[in-house]
Amino acid sequence: MAARGENPNRDDREKDGREKGGREDEDVLIDAALALAAEMPWSRVTLAAIAARAGVPLAECYPRHLDSASILRAFGRRIDRAVLAGDDPSLMAEPPRDRLFDVLMRRFEALAPHRAALRSIVATDRRDPLGVLARLPDFLRSMDWMVAAAGLDGGGIAGFIRRRGAAAVFLAVLPVFLEDESEDLGRTMAALDRQIARGDRLMRSLPASMLRRGSAIDVS
Repeated sequence: MAARGENPNRDDREKDGREKGGREDEDVLIDAALALAAEMPWSRVTLAAIAARAGVPLAECYPRHLDSASILRAFGRRIDRAVLAGDDPSLMAEPPRDRLFDVLMRRFEALAPHRAALRSIVATDRRDPLGVLARLPDFLRSMDWMVAAAGLDGGGIAGFIRRRGAAAVFLAVLPVFLEDESEDLGRTMAALDRQIARGDRLMRSLPASMLRRGSAIDVS
């Protein structure tokens, strides 16, 4: 019970303010990290350099961000939020394949302004398999959210295949996206369409007993 004269909603507002402030500080760090990655190999970008570029005291990064990889994880969450915020309820009337296409294209569109930084990060990843493995759970979790945003069932064996299939499709299209400088991302769209169709054919070739219905991508 709040004491007399106190506003019972004050603590909630103060908490919301702290969370908003933390989110804003995190965005500044993310933007600084991406700017540095666009200028130099990601392997040379340190947390101290990110904090300096962002104008944030290094102590403010602790304990939320302990290394540059944690900034990448925060960037991934920011992209997740951007994709989910663009959810269109009318999309649920479309075929499942079209829904997955729409959601993954929204992800590529959200990533497009940061293509130069992503090229640097991917180049470093090729030489740092342990770093990739460390971030893999976060990537797979993001793909789980993408499958959910597409309105696809993520439960059971079929759901597991859908979720991992979406991840495989995204990774297969990523190299095309990184070199696609067109405004409409036409090459990326074509590659994504091909990969989803390929995944659908593959899933339809599996024994019916493995799947509850249809394919792991197109459940219609």
